[in-house]
Amino acid sequence: MTSPEDFSRLQSMMSQTVKAHWKAFLFEGILLAILGVAALILPPLASLAIAIFLGWMFLISGIGGLIVTYWARSTPGFWWSLISAALAVLAGMLLLARPMQAVLTLTIVVGAYFLAEGVATMMYALEHRRELIGRWSWLLISGLVDIAISFMVITGLPSSAEWAIGVLVGINLLFGGASLIGLALAARNSNT
Repeated sequence: MTSPEDFSRLQSMMSQTVKAHWKAFLFEGILLAILGVAALILPPLASLAIAIFLGWMFLISGIGGLIVTYWARSTPGFWWSLISAALAVLAGMLLLARPMQAVLTLTIVVGAYFLAEGVATMMYALEHRRELIGRWSWLLISGLVDIAISFMVITGLPSSAEWAIGVLVGINLLFGGASLIGLALAARNSNT
């Protein structure tokens, strides 16, 4: 169990680390913000880049899985590990061989995810409205926004595949970068 003193000490250490490395956080924030703006300006290119990146990730992880599975061939679950690694290699090869079709498939998955996430968030908000007085409505709104995004993506298929992933990743990168920039500047100002 963590004591309040341990938590306070951890917070202090994290604060000191951020203060000591605020320039690195600022650089990362600026880089993420630039990539986010680029993804928002060219969403089809960003969507394609993400599909290709995922293809390489699956391929590399699958090859690594095959190597490790071969080395550990006498362990229980060998065949399941082998199948899992082979599927990762296959998924990577398919994503890399047909990245445009992969973008469409990924867009469908993202649309379904936002729908499920929106419904789950709304149900959570409604179930906890007594405990989260004054805050449950924000969760409800968040769930409604997720569902709205889902319907925009799903009803716009196949043309939404050109922009959806790039725009969503661009927004995520832009806000993530902005938050790191804010963190870095706050740490710099507390240093002086």
